[in-house]
Amino acid sequence: MNPEHPPMPVRRLHNYSYCKRLFYLQWVEDLWVEDADTAAGSHTHRNTDKPSHWGENLDPSERSSLRSLSLESETLGLRGVIDLIENTASGREIIDYKKGTARRDENNHRIAKENDCLQLAAYAMLLAEAGMPIKKASVYYAAEKSRIPVPLTDSLFQTVRDTLAEARALAASGVCPPPLLDDPRCLHCSAYSICLPNESAFWSGTSKAPKTTEPPRPPGDQGEIIVIQDAKAYLGCRGGEIQVRLNEETVSKHPIEQIQAVYLYGAVQTSTQAIHSLLERSIPVAYFSPAGRFLGTTSGLPQSGIDARLGQARLFNSPQHRLPIAREMIRAKIHNQRVLLMRNGSPPDLILKQLADLRDQCPDAKDLDSLRGIEGAAAAHYFRHFKTMLKGTAGENFDFEGRNRRPPNDPLNALLSQGYSILAKELTGICHAVGLDPFIGVFHQPRYGRPALALDLMEEFRPLIADSVALSLLNRQELGTHDFEHTSKGVFMGDSGRRQFWRAWFRRLDTEVKHPQFDYRMSYRRMLDVQTRQLWRYFRGDAQTYYGFTTR
Repeated sequence: MNPEHPPMPVRRLHNYSYCKRLFYLQWVEDLWVEDADTAAGSHTHRNTDKPSHWGENLDPSERSSLRSLSLESETLGLRGVIDLIENTASGREIIDYKKGTARRDENNHRIAKENDCLQLAAYAMLLAEAGMPIKKASVYYAAEKSRIPVPLTDSLFQTVRDTLAEARALAASGVCPPPLLDDPRCLHCSAYSICLPNESAFWSGTSKAPKTTEPPRPPGDQGEIIVIQDAKAYLGCRGGEIQVRLNEETVSKHPIEQIQAVYLYGAVQTSTQAIHSLLERSIPVAYFSPAGRFLGTTSGLPQSGIDARLGQARLFNSPQHRLPIAREMIRAKIHNQRVLLMRNGSPPDLILKQLADLRDQCPDAKDLDSLRGIEGAAAAHYFRHFKTMLKGTAGENFDFEGRNRRPPNDPLNALLSQGYSILAKELTGICHAVGLDPFIGVFHQPRYGRPALALDLMEEFRPLIADSVALSLLNRQELGTHDFEHTSKGVFMGDSGRRQFWRAWFRRLDTEVKHPQFDYRMSYRRMLDVQTRQLWRYFRGDAQTYYGFTTR
């Protein structure tokens, strides 16, 4: 077998016939998202996916039926798993199960969809080469509980060969096809949340007026996040549930399919079985020091995204191409800092004007060092007047003379450091999930252990998420001075303070805001993902520029 040209799964041929971009994302980029439709499809296949046992009869041709038969042909360049083969009086028949419905012809008769016919013909070709010729083929559409026959004609077999050649040529080209525009097929596509057809068309410059009104909502982004900060706790797995035990007593149970992430503070013990179960479902486990410093993440294998990673590496070695992206990120950050001060503080008008001037200087920054100077000047203005955003007793109880860190010397700086650390963790995980290297940035220089790209992406969200959480906790009096511990290593939140912090953090991430270009509303959590995917497209060469996220 030629490792450069492995047999193509028949389901990818099915994808190609449905949408060439879907085929490229799944076959070439190995990007996959499970949604309600794919889960329903798996449910429809729950019986046929149980393979027949060979031990009873080694000759498959003599069996009355076979389920889940795997076949591969180097000659055809195809491989696949056939749902069901039945030996009938009139000959052998293959049946493929689909969760949806058949389409209607001009006489309103039910007929099989074209891509389903292609898939069955490819299976018939695999079986013929394996010495099991097929007489009939049909598709069982579960939604209608109807079995629709598929005529196996020479013309259909030739279409399989032609489509396979076209698909291989597309894969070899290394060029991802453009997205479909306003196509109803996109609404039923499992890859919608990573394809982002209308958004991608806008970013590429082919669409000036995006018509998208519904935000992309990937499955699982509403899942539960488990935070464990008791060092005596134990995280285990039993019967499809993640269980948290304390002193040999089970204190909580969580169905694994409802979990979005797990955060562990300090020396929480975990079982290998629990980690395996979480990795199999691509559920990340993040580790923090007892003081709240983000240490790292255990996650499954990242998306392949080879094109984007290569583009990211090329761009890093080209400062003139990194500069426009960095300018836009810092422009958006200064804009959002100014908006936060205008909404919540009482800075002098002169400061707001100076921030506006610095924001408007970003597009003209000659190099990254100049941009760092602008960013630093804006940060000095912003944090000098940050305390004006503290209301009532918060302004009296919490002193703030400016930003300090490593270690933070006062409670407000401890809150800000915690927020920035968690935001960096969130974006590091998203970079991994999207298929980018979080350690190769465009504005921040790479350094061992520093997720430079995550730090770049978080710039525009620092004031809107981390700073807002800190201000909300103090202005709502959800945190008091007693929630902080003053040590020789700095000021940190205690256990009660961290519990309040996480409640405010998740509340903020679930807050919906309007997208500045597409006008739909979605949560900050999802906005982080969309911005990262926009950058992913830029690295791949699919987008002309990068649009920072700004609020009004």
